[in-house]
Amino acid sequence: MKLLLKGGRILDPSRGPHPYDEKADLLIEDGKIAAIGAKEGSKKGAEVVDVKDRLVVPGLIDIHTHLREPGHEYKESVQSGTEAAVAGGFTAVACMPNTKPVNDSRSVTEFILRQARLANLARVYPIAAITMGSEGKDLTEFADLRKAGAVGFSDDGRPVPNSLVMRIALEYAWSFGLPVISHCEVMELSKGGLMHEGPVSTELGLPGIPSISESIMIARDIALAEYTGTAVHIAHVSSAGSVDLIRKAKARGVKVTAETAPHYLFMTDESLRDFDTNKKVNPPIGSREDSAALREGLKDGTIDAIASDHAPQSSVEKDVEFEYAMNGIIGMETSLGLCLKLVEEGVLTLARLIQKMSCAPAAILKVPGGALAPGGIADVTVIDPERKWTVDASAFKSKSRNCPFNGWDLKGKAVLTIVGGEIKYNDI
Repeated sequence: MKLLLKGGRILDPSRGPHPYDEKADLLIEDGKIAAIGAKEGSKKGAEVVDVKDRLVVPGLIDIHTHLREPGHEYKESVQSGTEAAVAGGFTAVACMPNTKPVNDSRSVTEFILRQARLANLARVYPIAAITMGSEGKDLTEFADLRKAGAVGFSDDGRPVPNSLVMRIALEYAWSFGLPVISHCEVMELSKGGLMHEGPVSTELGLPGIPSISESIMIARDIALAEYTGTAVHIAHVSSAGSVDLIRKAKARGVKVTAETAPHYLFMTDESLRDFDTNKKVNPPIGSREDSAALREGLKDGTIDAIASDHAPQSSVEKDVEFEYAMNGIIGMETSLGLCLKLVEEGVLTLARLIQKMSCAPAAILKVPGGALAPGGIADVTVIDPERKWTVDASAFKSKSRNCPFNGWDLKGKAVLTIVGGEIKYNDI
């Protein structure tokens, strides 16, 4: 099968300090990138898709999602989650292990991959639990989980409070060349908190979560990675203090990478004055200073990747008083549109944005993709940078509707998502 993307602006940031950025045709054949700027003879028999005035980029990879299956299929399933992924321009997603049962065994990992094959949409990369039941005590069988298809380890949703357990996890995962993704939280500090601790939480009368709950654990994990010579990836960074710690660690040569999410970049704790439970997340949305620091961290390379932290919750968990609402925001269908605002606002160049949403996640997870190199897999996202649209959560592919950006006017949207040379989403 041949597919020709004709007349688009091809942008591939994977080629180092000088990204490929040219108007050219892209030829796909048998699931691979066959050629860029293909000669006329090689185009014969290809299905032609006109992508003039659109961006053709390496398939976006969401490094942090929750697909909720098995156990919470009423919130999301692998099928609905990957439908949301391709609609948002993501050709691949990494799914966290806080399912029911927790993904701490070969059978759960294999089940998730089987469901992904049946859905046949975005690639799904399971992240397995660090500890059994994500209880922070006994390590899972890393080798067995790796053979089953896990691409990394995390107890996301919970920290690993025992420093010895975390040290051994880092060393064990390092021996397999797989990342440990750390949910950084000191539970004793965050217990009972409902939002970021500060003047706004005091005014609203809501118990606060201090930002040091995150940064103290980040400091510990950086120290462990530095001492052992291993690597650690910090999930959903939300505060200025955390950015500073990661920046200084990188300057010392520590093998630390980090991600943040759009809700930490485009909202602050001031946004919670309306008590909208769709804005309740963990770690909580921080102050204006935290948001500014995260943007600076993206700009100077301290923060490597942008993830959606897509966390579906049903109306059962969200249509309640703020105190009782569960944490989580859905994000795969809004992530790209929101992040293109970073380009418009001069925080990132377009190439740097794509690098943080495609190339960097591929490198951190050590999975295929993140490039448009001839001979490489044909995972491609086509973006219409001028498409204006209004967020309508009721029309999302996701089963859940917990979107705090409902009604926002955005500019720029994924209009074609290609996985393995096959069109999985088409809104051209």
